[in-house]
Amino acid sequence: MEAKQVVAAMAALAQDSRLAIFRHLVQTGPQSCAASKISEALGIAPSSLSFHLKELSHAGLIDARQDGRFVFYSANFGAMNELLAFLTENCCGGESCGPASACVPASSASDGAD
Repeated sequence: MEAKQVVAAMAALAQDSRLAIFRHLVQTGPQSCAASKISEALGIAPSSLSFHLKELSHAGLIDARQDGRFVFYSANFGAMNELLAFLTENCCGGESCGPASACVPASSASDGAD
């Protein structure tokens, strides 16, 4: 991940509602979640939610899928893992401080995808 992408991702997450949305989608796992369900779960007005989802999407942190009239959102676990890897790349002065880990949701792990 390049520094410009990291800055965009960090800027997108540097707001309470967007951070809550992203965490909710990470907790949901690889299954997508309708915008209406996100709004209900977090108590964010649909008009505000749309703006925040757009910001997270532009930063590459979430994916959107249209299904009829509805848009379903999911966390982009690849982007999240790249961001974490970038932030911890020089951890412990370049010395190994433990096994590297990445978040691979259960259904993605069994599919062989990350």
